[in-house]
Amino acid sequence: MNDDPMTVPIANRLFGEAGMRELDRRAMALPGMGDGKLMERAGAALLEALSEGFPSARTLGVLCGPGNNGGDGFVLARLAADAGWTVTVHAGEPGGQPDSDGARARRAWIDSGGEIRPLDAFSPDRSEVWADCLFGIGLGRPIEAPFAPLIETLNRSGAPVLAADVPSGVLIDTGSVRGVAVRARLTVTMIADKFGLRTGAAVDQAGRVRVAALNLPESLYEGVSWLATRVTPEQAPHGLPSRRPAAHKGDFGHLLVVGGAPGYSGAARLTAAAALRAGAGRVTLVTHPDHAALANLDRPELMVRPAQTARDIDALLAGADAVAVGPGFGQEAWARGLWPAVADWRGPLVVDADALNLLAQAPRRRDDWILTPHPGEASRLLGSKAATVNADRLAALRELQDRYGGTVLLKGAGTLVAPGPQGTPACITGGHPGMATAGMGDVLTGIIGALRAQGLDAGAAAVTAAAWHIAAACTAAQRLGGQRGLLAGDVIEALPASGADSGV
Repeated sequence: MNDDPMTVPIANRLFGEAGMRELDRRAMALPGMGDGKLMERAGAALLEALSEGFPSARTLGVLCGPGNNGGDGFVLARLAADAGWTVTVHAGEPGGQPDSDGARARRAWIDSGGEIRPLDAFSPDRSEVWADCLFGIGLGRPIEAPFAPLIETLNRSGAPVLAADVPSGVLIDTGSVRGVAVRARLTVTMIADKFGLRTGAAVDQAGRVRVAALNLPESLYEGVSWLATRVTPEQAPHGLPSRRPAAHKGDFGHLLVVGGAPGYSGAARLTAAAALRAGAGRVTLVTHPDHAALANLDRPELMVRPAQTARDIDALLAGADAVAVGPGFGQEAWARGLWPAVADWRGPLVVDADALNLLAQAPRRRDDWILTPHPGEASRLLGSKAATVNADRLAALRELQDRYGGTVLLKGAGTLVAPGPQGTPACITGGHPGMATAGMGDVLTGIIGALRAQGLDAGAAAVTAAAWHIAAACTAAQRLGGQRGLLAGDVIEALPASGADSGV
């Protein structure tokens, strides 16, 4: 990814806590932003999102914490009451300094005739919508009583929730949850987008995310570092070479797919089919002899070669422009016999599934390969646990790249890609739960391999493939009329149309 702050749009920058604290400091120092003016803008942004996001509701409950996040809530309450909403506010005792913006917003609510009810009087059925203004980005410890029981009650109720800045309990540096966290339907995040809202467990907590820039100047963001660059299906890099009228299949590369142990041929076949639909000029599936004769009955465009030993694969590797290894590979004698020859091949290599598990058993490092683990595979590569990976996906991504080199794509909600030691990681967003089904990772591997065979560099291939994969899954779900029951094969067939739509 391009790290130049002048070329990465502000809307695509995902900030962490340190970056947001600097942006907050700069915003407060702007002329005319003192005396709670910035908080007034935040409250107005919340009211606008409330009105647009919940158009039929007229009763609002606001849960206010002791800091500036609570101040945003008091401003929202006052503005909503002025706009005709019936507003109920729950808050604890005042916190912070008496001359802080949050304290002033609390007094302004009271001075306007507003009432503050205690937290233990909270009942979720008293309002149509609740605003979570309890805690913001600076939460330094797990949420405890009296707030934790309140949040648990709110979550159990299923009441619609609008979160101010971040759902209380979500950590913006990691996307993980500290103890308990509010589950929002809509999050209005202030000043800039935040990394922790776009990946990991927080994707469940944040709901739809809306960024309120608060009309601040672009100069505010100059020189402030961000954690990752957001990429959506619509924003996928347009790096594929154009296809000239006189092109032939040799111009678009030859991908070798190595996989398909006895009983697991389907995964490798999905990878190969996806590579064909992703534009590889030729695709050869190297698979176990037990099912080689049947592997392309439903896909005659696919070439198939049986391989029993490493000697059988050497000549095939010599004729490949890129190799994808791992889908349906297994970890038995057949896979162990082929893996060293593939791992030693000096060319664009994509490593997935059981090939990653074999790599974990005998670690090695390369600077030119692409590793595509899900959290379980990542934990084996790191000698840790999946829960540890999920608790800090960005740290796991960096450690994987430090240990194994190359480009690393960490699957999961908010897929992360580390395109190089000096590159800002990419966070690919926009997926949906219909993608949580067998074979989706195999399809992604085929897309990556096809893009490498066509000449994209490793980082661009991984990022573009992940975005295209999501675009195709969205197109396929639209064709089917829903996400439930989506199959990996549906995504493969949607690749050409979604690639054209997204420019990839």
